[in-house]
Amino acid sequence: MTNYDHPSAVPYHPSLHPPRNAAPRSDALRPETPRPAGPRSLWGKVRVILEMIKFRHSVFALPFALASMVVAAGGWPSLRTISWIIVACVAARSMAMTFNRLADRGYDARNPRTRDRALPAGLVTVSFASAFAVVAAALFVFASAMLNRLCFFLSPLAIVVLLGYSFCKRFTEGVHVALGVALGLAPLGAWIAVRGSLDALPVLLAMGVVFWTAGFDIIYSCLDVECDRRENLHSLAARFGIVRALRAARWFHVFAVVCLVLFVVQMRLGPWSALALAVVSVLLFLEHSLVRAGDLSRVGPAFFTFNAWVSVVFFLGCAMDTMAGVW
Repeated sequence: MTNYDHPSAVPYHPSLHPPRNAAPRSDALRPETPRPAGPRSLWGKVRVILEMIKFRHSVFALPFALASMVVAAGGWPSLRTISWIIVACVAARSMAMTFNRLADRGYDARNPRTRDRALPAGLVTVSFASAFAVVAAALFVFASAMLNRLCFFLSPLAIVVLLGYSFCKRFTEGVHVALGVALGLAPLGAWIAVRGSLDALPVLLAMGVVFWTAGFDIIYSCLDVECDRRENLHSLAARFGIVRALRAARWFHVFAVVCLVLFVVQMRLGPWSALALAVVSVLLFLEHSLVRAGDLSRVGPAFFTFNAWVSVVFFLGCAMDTMAGVW
């Protein structure tokens, strides 16, 4: 058997035995770009995960869940109920976002906009991210069980919906609506958490969240049109172009406002909710005024700032009216 540990035993090949006077190869002199090293401590890895999933963006759907909670309770429920609703919402989103990053890590690595994310950049391992997603899922199920039996029984179905969204972009332009449905579960779940049953009353609120989410997701997807087409991924922008996609996003947000108005009327909320709806309408109008088909440079602020305030303002309006009725 050949001993390749000995230099004389290496088979001859011109690339391995260059002439003595040959100039060194340029690629041999070029230093290899080092890959960034990820953190070694557990807390450091968790921080990378939280940044990867944009943990601070939990503010998107959570206020709608809290709005559903105060309306369902006719005021503030117990601190225990509030706490477990918040834990369930945050855990569910953390699970879904981490799984989404895992499912899309190959696409993210080939997309110039996303290739520096934690998984493609090697800042965190697939195994650690997977473990984080499992822990978040377990925490969501546990929080659901702490709320009531129906929440616990429905939690596996919610997990299927939340995780299933990550695969929708591979086969349907309805991916934006699928994300909306995932976030729309939040107000439905909060209603069940308070009342222990699912009524038709929060459906309009959930539909408002569906249309609102689909609208801003369409806007955000315009940033990846070329990559989506190259990877054969589906979105309205990739299928119909940015101009038509932005037009569809506007209509989705119109439907969202209509649904929220109908919910406020149905629940007989008061002037604070009406004022909140007016502010929400202005925020959505401003969001669309910032975005043009030929200029997507302000999609970041439009995506985060305005949409974060949409959910917060609506919650505050519902909370003020509900508490005014209690007082």
